[in-house]
Amino acid sequence: MPDGPAPVLQPVLDVRGLKTVFKTRSGEVHAVNDVSFDVRPGELLGVVGESGSGKSVTMMSLIGLLPSPPADIRGGEVLFEGNDLLTTDAETLRKVRGGRIGFIFQDPMTSLNPVFNVGFQIMEPLRRHMGLSKADARIRAAELLELVGIPDAQRRLKDYPHQFSGGMRQRVMIAIALACDPKVLIADEPTTALDVTIQAQILELVKDLREKLGMAIIWITHDLGVIAGIADRVMVMYGGQVVEQAPTRELFGNPQHPYTRALLETIPTVRGARPDKLNVIDGQPPILGAAPTACPFRDRCQYRFARCDAENPSRTPAGPGHDAACFYDFTAGGPRVA
Repeated sequence: MPDGPAPVLQPVLDVRGLKTVFKTRSGEVHAVNDVSFDVRPGELLGVVGESGSGKSVTMMSLIGLLPSPPADIRGGEVLFEGNDLLTTDAETLRKVRGGRIGFIFQDPMTSLNPVFNVGFQIMEPLRRHMGLSKADARIRAAELLELVGIPDAQRRLKDYPHQFSGGMRQRVMIAIALACDPKVLIADEPTTALDVTIQAQILELVKDLREKLGMAIIWITHDLGVIAGIADRVMVMYGGQVVEQAPTRELFGNPQHPYTRALLETIPTVRGARPDKLNVIDGQPPILGAAPTACPFRDRCQYRFARCDAENPSRTPAGPGHDAACFYDFTAGGPRVA
């Protein structure tokens, strides 16, 4: 019997105050505004929000995947293995990207190179980051294909992306991301383009790999149903910033931000009487022409009051491991006392 509670693991990735701006002909777009979060070894952090909320831009900013110009990272820290990835030298960042931090993109057909077979594409990071010989890299590539559930792996190394189904191509992308035993795996809506059956298979695969390998996973999606089944903790983004963060069960059972509540109400349900129509969130996302000085959700919020127009709320505690950026206190049923 253990002597006490399990020790709290230190974050493997710690992001503090990240700000990313795009310079365009019509002006600046403040896509990421003071975003802070962390993820611990073996944890799966779900990142949710509608299109344009800043999910993908945030994660691409972490490892230098955004072209500069037009992207300009204006501030923050990304702490990983003793380095700040925003200020480290290019060689260190290259070793981290694809090596210590893996990235799975949304569309495997456009992410895989159509003129190279999948064996070459899996072997490339193994040779570049781990220094394996061509023969050893080929053996490891076959092992990775088997790990992600592709049968007859040795033969299929010779096949090209167009010879794989959508689900199989996504498995290849996962194999590439896992090639160098990363400490953190970032998955950017990897099941969006797949049918429901294949999506379920990919989700089961990720669960199995996480248990076997113990890596931290950041899973970006707009699908709260997916997050409910796989995530330990959820981070909700809106208007380029984090508006709520909580353990998964807590977030679904006790949401403390109006946007989170609105998202949960849009999920179709088979329980009870069939509604006349699905719930929607009225209005449009904010235009991020400047860093927000008021609540970015105020124009779509039924709980809006004067303070929401004058200040941008910071995240405040709402329970164990739970915080929300809102001036309305749902527990008290009224505006939060300043």
